[in-house]
Amino acid sequence: MLEDGKISQEEHDRLLALSSTGTSSLALNILIAFGVIAVAGSLLALVPEPAVGVFIGGVLAAGGLVLNSGNETRWGVLGNICLLVGALVLAGGIIVLTEASSVAFLAIAVGFAVAGIVTRSGLLVGLSVLALSSTIGARTGYAHATYFLGIEEPFWTIILFSGVALACLLASSKLPAAYERLAIIASRTSLFLINFGFWIGSLWGDRLGGGGVEIPAAVFGILWAIGLIGIALWAVRSNRRWVINTAAVFGAIHFYTQWFELLGADPGSILICGLITLALAMGFWKLNQRLMD
Repeated sequence: MLEDGKISQEEHDRLLALSSTGTSSLALNILIAFGVIAVAGSLLALVPEPAVGVFIGGVLAAGGLVLNSGNETRWGVLGNICLLVGALVLAGGIIVLTEASSVAFLAIAVGFAVAGIVTRSGLLVGLSVLALSSTIGARTGYAHATYFLGIEEPFWTIILFSGVALACLLASSKLPAAYERLAIIASRTSLFLINFGFWIGSLWGDRLGGGGVEIPAAVFGILWAIGLIGIALWAVRSNRRWVINTAAVFGAIHFYTQWFELLGADPGSILICGLITLALAMGFWKLNQRLMD
């Protein structure tokens, strides 16, 4: 900016001094945060009980809220770190104590949402949506070199988070800028879960009411394709690039999934699929360029 003549030398020197002060403050925040996390982790390791985790998590989360509630911004980074670590430890302790009950996940989702709104933390708001998905059986898992995504109720996952995404999107247009961002984050996280629901449903279908009504996998697959096309067209008209790119990614996942389910993973099918995907990628790249212009 100085070279371009947009600021004077005096302004440059003042901003440089402020940045140096900010860097020192950031380093101190991070150093203290590491110390707090080390102490909390050591206490939990010495007494590995869920109740201890709840206590430590509650103390850290409360401390983070206090640091974020004042007008002093010097300790903002430390407050955010303490709040996030405390919220995760507190949630973990509650889950273990309640044996991962749906009520516990609902309480955690509400707690994350409230804390995220109070501190304007997009990460906590996103975590609240993910916690809400666990009330209807969504989960992840890990074994050696293997990762799992579990959606027990694809149909209800789609219905629930379609409502959440739409409500948050409508609310975002009526909220101040800081809270508009949080509503959009919640809506985007819900969009991911909707697509995960369709993905699982397109592979195995779903049974409602304990096996009473069966929804075939083909129904999920067709509705998913229609939904992706529809939301992509809406995103183009509304100039929402994030939604366009998300639709493109899940469209590619849908295409690959159904292609290999039907044709198998042999060299010929992989070659044709790759060529089609490259052509689609070029199309979306040009679309993104046009929207940026």
